[in-house]
Amino acid sequence: MEHEVFVPVVAARLREVLADPARVARAVPGLQQDAGAEPVTGRLKLRIGGHTITYRGVVRLSEREDGSYAVEGDATEARGTGTVKLALTLRLVDAEGGSTARFEGAASADGRVSELPEEAVGAAVTRLLSRFVENLGAAAGEERVEAEAEPAAESGPGGGGDVSVESVEEALAPGEFEPRVTSEFETTPDADDAPVPAPERERAQAPVGGEGAGEGDGDGEAPVAEAAHARRTMIGRSAEEVDHAPPRGRYAPVPAPQTVAPSSTLRWAAPAAALVVASAIVVGRMLRRRR
Repeated sequence: MEHEVFVPVVAARLREVLADPARVARAVPGLQQDAGAEPVTGRLKLRIGGHTITYRGVVRLSEREDGSYAVEGDATEARGTGTVKLALTLRLVDAEGGSTARFEGAASADGRVSELPEEAVGAAVTRLLSRFVENLGAAAGEERVEAEAEPAAESGPGGGGDVSVESVEEALAPGEFEPRVTSEFETTPDADDAPVPAPERERAQAPVGGEGAGEGDGDGEAPVAEAAHARRTMIGRSAEEVDHAPPRGRYAPVPAPQTVAPSSTLRWAAPAAALVVASAIVVGRMLRRRR
């Protein structure tokens, strides 16, 4: 078989990844690495057409003197007696904008895979090799990004850069370096939530209509202080309690006037009626005796 895969990564970067067996194992798509085993050893699910076959085995990758790589592997079906053996040669060639990975070699298999169509088996193998090379290129790209990020971090603040936090603080005059937290809406202190001076607090707590109730009516300071006091007394209540709580102080509702006459009349009418009834009983008894 022969197969080529292009990746936008230079061949030198791919060689660095192939030199690390652990990174090679992570690049094999669908491989479940066995715990404590050397790379690349584990279980691999291979989907061929509408069938899925799970193999368990090992793959060995070694570099040759001419710069190519020898890929040898053997595996056995996890649920069956079928076996697979492969012997491939991998060559990395620089190309415009990246490099090309070329596979050459042969493989032998028996068991369930031998009963499937050759076209489906070949498509599954080429798809597996293509994804393997793509994963190698992605790993090489991540290594390059990390290598470029390290010098940038060293030249940042405190790492040899031109500007540091200490130099900025020393350049500012006292009082000019004041932290300020802002959000989408500007947060400024509310005048009603600010602490109220003692005289205004006394006026706010003074009963309405009592001594000193007329102070501040002309300049409007007393209503503001009372409103601030009402807000402070509502802190800690739920929203439903605050919404339904009756207003206090100057803004409290005035109760309706109550008449005293009906209660007074009822208070004196009951004894008078009892006296009339008792007198009528006494007079009736006296008249009976005379007869």
